[in-house]
Amino acid sequence: MKKVIIMGAAGRDFHNFNTYFRDNKDYRVVAFTATQIPDIEGRKYPAELAGKLYPKGIPIHAEDELDELIAAHKVDDVHLAYSDLPHEYVMHKASQVQAAGANFVLLGPGDTMIKSKKPVVSVCAVRTGSGKSQTSRRVAEILQKKGRKVAAIRHPMPYGNLVKQKVQRFADYADLDKHECTIEEREEYEPHIDKGIIVYAGVDYGAILRQAEKEADVILWDGGNNDFPFYKSDLEIVVADPHRAGHELSFYPGETNFRRAKVIVINKMDTATQEGIDLVLANARKVNPKATIIRANSPIIVEDGGRITGKRVLVIEDGPTLTHGGMKYGAGIVAARKYGAAEIIDPRPFAVGTIKKTFEKYNHLDNVLPAMGYGDKQTRELAKTIEAIDCDLVVSATPIDITRVIKVSKPILRVGYELEEIGSPTLKDLLRKF
Repeated sequence: MKKVIIMGAAGRDFHNFNTYFRDNKDYRVVAFTATQIPDIEGRKYPAELAGKLYPKGIPIHAEDELDELIAAHKVDDVHLAYSDLPHEYVMHKASQVQAAGANFVLLGPGDTMIKSKKPVVSVCAVRTGSGKSQTSRRVAEILQKKGRKVAAIRHPMPYGNLVKQKVQRFADYADLDKHECTIEEREEYEPHIDKGIIVYAGVDYGAILRQAEKEADVILWDGGNNDFPFYKSDLEIVVADPHRAGHELSFYPGETNFRRAKVIVINKMDTATQEGIDLVLANARKVNPKATIIRANSPIIVEDGGRITGKRVLVIEDGPTLTHGGMKYGAGIVAARKYGAAEIIDPRPFAVGTIKKTFEKYNHLDNVLPAMGYGDKQTRELAKTIEAIDCDLVVSATPIDITRVIKVSKPILRVGYELEEIGSPTLKDLLRKF
């Protein structure tokens, strides 16, 4: 029996355990380690989900304890199971694990993908913030117009009670409140709900799939970070970002997606450089020449952009896009510049608590505020930060109506964005064949 540690971030790690290790007597998972997400270590993967081989559950430790855990448990294999990582970072982790005396392992699609009884379309990306969400929405819209009932199954974000979050179903805003969703979860679920799409998420993606299959004609896998799908897909769509050209071949497991894709959507062409677009195209032709290429813009949508003109504005952007996605700006900055803001205020001097720590960790950020909200405490600190800033207007480009979650005295203007295909083929053309 091999002793195993799974390195994760409350997502892929739990899925790999459920699909490969849970009932596998050849392995003993002694611990999970956790990173990327605030306050997820120090818990247990509960016995109710861990199966009969783990009657006491499995402890979750901070990744900083990895060397000590390998030594204490005489671990044989350490499995990396989280995403949106530079290739160099992955090999640093591999070197750390091997130096501590263990094997470094990456489970692939063959051992972790679940087969559905229904057709599956997956939408993934090469990096967080590439435009996967608006691509998923576009796919769902096309399928709906063809009379198909779609269930979107979203990459996991289980940051609360894992037993309660085993299978989550979201059909309306009340469900978001019922499941005590974080800002990060709402950013992914609300736009689907607004379009009448049922969303599933949680911890056990086998159980989730079986329930979703009961009410859907088509399963839409809505991937997170740059992870590859949890389900065997009949059509794999992958979104690339020319603002970060080259990342499609230098991040894990985004490159896996890029090489596997049947369809590559090159997004944000309206705001990217020609050099960046050309590099993504060249890399696609080099490593995945059979993939169909779709060109697309990501135009911003502002109902009353004139409110920005001449104003001192605070810009709020989607949190994960700015943090482990590595972007310096998003649609909010594009809108502020397009409509002639007099000043874009630097929020860093006003940040409190974990928001301040976020800026310290992700020091590439300056004139944007990431919409961090991985729990009630952090959400309150986000509100305090916004309230402390002297501005005329808050320009909010998070995908949700942030006023549903926080209350501040500042006027807030929402910025949205959708996918706009250029020329042909289009997603509609490809889905017609599908």
